[in-house]
Amino acid sequence: MSLYTALCSNVFFPLHERIKGHDSVALRKHLEESQWWPAEQLETYRAKRLRQFLVDIGQRVPYYQQLFKQLNFAPNAVRSTAALQLLPLLAKSDIRENVDKLKAEGYGPLTRYNTGGSSGEPLIFYMGKGRKNHDVAAKWRATRWWGVDIGDSELVVWGSPMEIGAQDRVRRLRDALLRSRLLPAFEMSPQNLDRFVETIRVTRPTMLFGYPSSLSLIAQHARHKSVAMNNLGIKVAFVTSEKLYEEQRAIISEVFACPVANGYGARDAGFIAHQCPEGSLHISAEDIIVETVRPDGSPAAAGEAGEIVVTHMATADFPFVRYRTGDIGVLDDKPCACGRGLPVLKEVQGRTTDFVVARNGTIMHGLALIYTVRDLPGVERFKIEQSSLDQTIVKVVAGPAFGAAEEARIIRDFKARLGEAVDIRVERVSDIANESSGKFRYVVSQVRVFGNGKEVKSA
Repeated sequence: MSLYTALCSNVFFPLHERIKGHDSVALRKHLEESQWWPAEQLETYRAKRLRQFLVDIGQRVPYYQQLFKQLNFAPNAVRSTAALQLLPLLAKSDIRENVDKLKAEGYGPLTRYNTGGSSGEPLIFYMGKGRKNHDVAAKWRATRWWGVDIGDSELVVWGSPMEIGAQDRVRRLRDALLRSRLLPAFEMSPQNLDRFVETIRVTRPTMLFGYPSSLSLIAQHARHKSVAMNNLGIKVAFVTSEKLYEEQRAIISEVFACPVANGYGARDAGFIAHQCPEGSLHISAEDIIVETVRPDGSPAAAGEAGEIVVTHMATADFPFVRYRTGDIGVLDDKPCACGRGLPVLKEVQGRTTDFVVARNGTIMHGLALIYTVRDLPGVERFKIEQSSLDQTIVKVVAGPAFGAAEEARIIRDFKARLGEAVDIRVERVSDIANESSGKFRYVVSQVRVFGNGKEVKSA
């Protein structure tokens, strides 16, 4: 560790967190101890924490006050994490219909967030300091597994409006101090890809962070241009927010000459799991309980695919209890060779948002379109289908608040992204079936784009 990195990790960032009223530093130190606990000790700790969490929300959260009373559920009697199976699953629709009742009485500062979710159902929710502290600490711990730390130079390829729009003067100063640089992931035109490749070569970051689809496309572009990227000293590429495909892992690893560390999580469900150098996706089990359930809601066995259901025990101000992520995954009951006692998420299936292609051939991240639709009033569910370069169809399950103005907004924004000549059709439908592949699946391989199983030739 360099002297500057040590200053950032031990002085600058802890001071930053203290000013914000966060205790992520102490939490990270605790997590670095608890990760080595035997499975039995970890489970005892989780059961105690779950009991305290359920008692808390049963007293302060109107939604759970009512639910526990209806079920005659006694949080004080909880002695194992299996007790969660006595409670119903929490769907996005439940949160939308009870958003105010899910806020704890006497809650601290809450930050409003939204997400499209893997099923195309927009969701508005809130996050308190406790949840932020634990997510930061868990991510920080996982970063250090790979021999890098806060203060090591980082290049982030990201596209959320929250991060892009938050680049104010204070945040830019903080990122500069911590040596973190942000590149927009949405528009992957040849000119932008040239710029991204050159930026990576000039900055020579210690680590990369971004969508696997974005980093793999940058790597593919560098290879196509015969630009060497394997001599920059990059130690690791962290990827998250999408399913990582083996071909993506291979090209990122080969071009940048570094391992690829996969992560699984979401803005709503939290930082769920991160890959260790031995290859296992370890669940952040001190904070999060992960279940996999069959379609009838019964528990899936270890090694059996089921829907991933998450209980985040640091969310008492706005609780997520048995939250249905819409993703399909497989839990493992075998310990990892790294020696950590943290349980392993063997496989994650079915969540992906890759790229779309504009009429002029510009490649952009699919989230560039999703962010337009997900925040519109009255959008209950949606699906985007790019059937060709000349046509994109937006299917919407619409509520009363969705009208002509919202439909016009979709058409206007999509045309601005994809091209004025593109036919944008908004279709109101009664339902959209869940698909294991999420809203849509685009795979970019040089100039070929596959959308809904049909090959589309880019211009």
